Amino acid sequence: MTKPPAVPALPPKTQQIAVPIEKRTLTAPPPPKLEFIKKSREQQVEDNGKRLVVKEPNGRTIVKQDNRIIIHQNESERFTRLPNAQTHRRNDGVVETFYVRPDGVRVVTEVDSGGRLLRRYRRAPDGREFVIIDNRRFVRNVAIGVGITALAVAVAINLPPPRVVIPRERYIVEYERATPDDIYEALSAPPVERLERAYSLEEVRYSYALRQRMRRIDLDGITFDSGSAEISPEQYPKLERLARVILRVLERNPEEVLLIEGHTDAVGSDIDNLSLSDRRAESVAQVLTDVFQIPPENLVTQGYGEQHLKIPTQGPERLNRRVALRRISPLLAERQ
Repeated sequence: MTKPPAVPALPPKTQQIAVPIEKRTLTAPPPPKLEFIKKSREQQVEDNGKRLVVKEPNGRTIVKQDNRIIIHQNESERFTRLPNAQTHRRNDGVVETFYVRPDGVRVVTEVDSGGRLLRRYRRAPDGREFVIIDNRRFVRNVAIGVGITALAVAVAINLPPPRVVIPRERYIVEYERATPDDIYEALSAPPVERLERAYSLEEVRYSYALRQRMRRIDLDGITFDSGSAEISPEQYPKLERLARVILRVLERNPEEVLLIEGHTDAVGSDIDNLSLSDRRAESVAQVLTDVFQIPPENLVTQGYGEQHLKIPTQGPERLNRRVALRRISPLLAERQ
């Protein structure tokens, strides 16, 4: 019996594809400026002053404790901005956000009450489901806000840095100098070391040594104004080459998952830098989806602020203010 073909990752092309790249529009409003975010924050100190919890607009929470700082975002937020998106809360407390493509394929994101991703999948018109991320068994009993210690215990991974034997320029690809084939190789290559097991999305997000198992593309040509996460329209064409390669990767495997990372230099507060980096990563994802029709369900974003400096300096450094991209599908747990 012939196995039915997978649902294609790529939706039918829209009319926007005929519009010049720099004139294409985004479905979401521009991201808020840092000064607005700072005025809108709600902060509380917990556990006798050991833990700081900062809540920001658009469903973001920053938790700082024990020399660690992370930012968590509501994983359905980016999908609620799509033109025909709908959201409802199920009886079991899971919040389901979905949109329907012109070809009838329904793309569903399930999050828990804290906005953490449980599952993301495509459902074909005939009812078949194709899972992209299945994070359910890892996250149900860990609550955001109870402290970074609880989250760190849940995702703690003791891994040494990988032993990288390939040339550095193939391991960390500088986008401005890379050819499409260089980018494709980085986004389709296996981990640089054998993995002991599969991992949850949280483990991938919060373990630098684990992410280092996959090659990285540094989008060194994309720049941001100070205190801003907005990508100016004149920069959209810079992402066209990357978008074409991503589409090529997804044509090969519609269930690939790509992580977009945001990074800053060490100037400013760590909380401000973490927030800004997270929103900059999301801005790149928004442009890839709205301008170049990269399916949003194949992208996840995460900000790291000043935690992983490319150039070891505490001063202003353009190379540290960057967005990077990795394919993380090989790291993730088997999808049910």
